[in-house]
Amino acid sequence: MKTPYYLCEEKLLENNLKILASVKEKSGAKIILALKGFAMWGTFPLVAKYLDGCTTSGLYEAYLAQEEFVKYNNKAEIHTYSPAFSDDEIEKIAQVSDHIVFNSSTQLKRHITKVKEINPTIDVSLRINPEISSAPKDIYNPCGIYSRLGTTLLNFDENILKYLDGLNFHALCEQNVDALEEVLLVFEANFSKYFKNLKYINFGGGHHITKKDYDVEKLIRIIKNFREKYNLEVYLEPGEAVGWESGYLVSSVLDLMHNGIDIAILDTSAEAHMPDTLAMPYRAEVRGAGLANEKKYTYRLGGNTCLAGDIMGDYSFDKPLKIGDKVIFEDQIHYTFVKNTTFNGIKLPSLVILRKNGKMEIVKEFGYEEYKQRLS
Repeated sequence: MKTPYYLCEEKLLENNLKILASVKEKSGAKIILALKGFAMWGTFPLVAKYLDGCTTSGLYEAYLAQEEFVKYNNKAEIHTYSPAFSDDEIEKIAQVSDHIVFNSSTQLKRHITKVKEINPTIDVSLRINPEISSAPKDIYNPCGIYSRLGTTLLNFDENILKYLDGLNFHALCEQNVDALEEVLLVFEANFSKYFKNLKYINFGGGHHITKKDYDVEKLIRIIKNFREKYNLEVYLEPGEAVGWESGYLVSSVLDLMHNGIDIAILDTSAEAHMPDTLAMPYRAEVRGAGLANEKKYTYRLGGNTCLAGDIMGDYSFDKPLKIGDKVIFEDQIHYTFVKNTTFNGIKLPSLVILRKNGKMEIVKEFGYEEYKQRLS
């Protein structure tokens, strides 16, 4: 199979989905897929069996949820949030969404009449900034200082309560349940006075539920206690936890060179294909490799673009690399192809699913047209 390509293992994906389904069953919460983190719609026939719908970040993600998720689960809900909705898209968003989440009272007041005219049954929610978070990096901290994401207590307009069916908060990033517990205490203290006539509270995403050390039982207890205390529905909207460790990115060595260190140039790119490794930043695991100098042969792995910083890192191997060797980056299914670029005209990786029956299926290949159509 030609590299580069992302491969999602259906069996591993289903293992994650079963964990999420267990949380749903035991806690009574609803869990919806955050398309911003995982949008491989070739897997939606499977995902839709386990999850309650999708949370989307605007019109195009909402369209994708309607076209490729709802057809496999006719009870699936579409929740749409954006920091600001444009006038020319709000009508279409209202048509395809079951829930709309406004970022501010200003946005709600601007659009609520039109939204309700188009979709009288749509549920309306406001995103809250609880002003507390232990997110590991500022770039992923929605509750950081001067954040544009959500409404703070100081800016909460009680005049909009008559329109609200729910409140949302999103404060986590790849975190365990203790971080949720900390945020929830503050959220309840500041905003529970507004719960009286609501239907639900959305706890947002960033819950690392499918990670091996996540305290799933504690999450279940917290959700159950919250639901019983306030008689409200609870939603979770994970993205990364759905695709967590369910697949990888396969690349090939194109060239080997030496400049103070041995360098391997690959047919993939951290900048274009693994953007979170640079933004977070974090070191992607490479199958069979160790840290620099841990094994006998150390190489700096670099991408095939002209960006000097397009570097995956320094890795060591038991055997010397050769041109044509495969290099496999683990856990590259979430927050990768949803953020890919065609920078430098570099080829986008194909999307491949390893089905449960052992069949390898190429569900999408990309070529020159994908690059050209983004330009003019």
